This record gives sequence, C-alpha cells and structure tokens, in this order.
Amino acid sequence: MDVRLINPFVMSVKRVFETMVHVKMTVGKPYIKPENGNSADVSGIIGFSGDLAGCVVISFSHDVACKAASQFAGIEIDEKHPDFADAIGELANMVAGNAKKEFTDVNIRISLPSVIIGNSFTVSGSKSAPRIVIPCQCELGELFVEVAMEPSGSSETNSTQANQAVGV
Repeated sequence: MDVRLINPFVMSVKRVFETMVHVKMTVGKPYIKPENGNSADVSGIIGFSGDLAGCVVISFSHDVACKAASQFAGIEIDEKHPDFADAIGELANMVAGNAKKEFTDVNIRISLPSVIIGNSFTVSGSKSAPRIVIPCQCELGELFVEVAMEPSGSSETNSTQANQAVGV
C-alpha cells in the first residue's frame, strides 16, 4: 500500500485526538495486520467509496473507549450510556473526514459510522487491499487505526485518477 494512503490517517488521528479528546497521541510504526491480529472490545468503522474504496476502523479496549468517549463528550460515559456509540462513531467519523481532506486529487465519499461493541468480528472488504494497522498510544491507553484502501475501478476515469493518487 502506498504511504500516501496511510499518512493522512496518521496525521488525522493525532489531530482529532489532540483537539477533540485533549490528549497527545503518539503514533507507532504502521504494519500489515496479521491474519488473527488485534482484537478490540469497541470499534468505530467508516467506509470509503468513489475513486478509492475501503474502510478505516478505529479500535479500542473497553476501558480506553470509555475514557475517550468521556473526554470527548465532557461527561462520564460508559458502554451503557445512550451516547456511547455515538461518541465512538463521531470520533471515527472525524478521523476519516480529516484524512479525506488530504486526498485532493480523487473523489472520495465516506459512509455513516458503524460501531461494534464486542471483540469477535471481522470487517470484510477487498481481499487485495492489505490492512495496515497504525498503533497509537496516549495517556488514556492504546488504540489502533486500521486502514484498507484501493482504487475502486468503478470507471476508467476514476481508475486512472486513483492510480495516479497511489503512484501506479
């Protein structure tokens, strides 16, 4: 995967968590997700469509998700709070939206967020796009941003633009 598809997410997660959750984020070295990699208790998922297609998944342990949602909302929130899933979904939405702004040469749309609570799930998608994991650490704990994107090939024009964006 081209680094130009990953760097926007690295910068975005740092920006969103520093401005909206008020924590300094340290980002580790991205790596390809192993077959049975990172399990998480809470995940916010955003899909991408258009010239590039794929998804971004922001995954937390239960404890880190509650802390992040609480700091984001400015009130104590746990998984039973009616706004818990909305807070996690909005954090995922902001990370995806901020990253999307960096893809200036291609047309990309983002989906509404989905939030999964529970650690036994798989986000299906393209088998050809590697899933890149960006490990992140802050005072709240550890979280992971998983990105899988590729040219959609929905039209010859879109494919050409997307291939140019990924350096093909």
